[in-house]
Amino acid sequence: VQLQASGGGSVQAGGSLRLSCAASERTFSNYAMGWFRQAPGKEREFVARISRSSGSTLYADSVKGRFTISRDNANNTLYLQMNGLKPEDMAVYYCAASSAIVPGSRVGQYMYWGQGTLVTVSS
Repeated sequence: VQLQASGGGSVQAGGSLRLSCAASERTFSNYAMGWFRQAPGKEREFVARISRSSGSTLYADSVKGRFTISRDNANNTLYLQMNGLKPEDMAVYYCAASSAIVPGSRVGQYMYWGQGTLVTVSS
């Protein structure tokens, strides 16, 4: 499956952004989906995950209560609503797909990746 992330941009601290990830296949609903991010000089880290039917979500502690992951299987699209953005949220954000029913937070559990979209947060 091919993934195309979009929606990144520059915001001030406290602002909001909504990321989208469009999938190329109608089998989108067969994959659990996740968002990861990578800041300069740091390893890629888990942000959030949603199961195939949206019945289960998982968030990193650092974004819990501020970010919301959702998906629209009818339109093959994954979303990440980001509110209350902080300078430490600044990174390239990647969407990823996993064939596992309920994958965790490890990068290796996701086999398909989008190209990334940059989020910049100024203080």
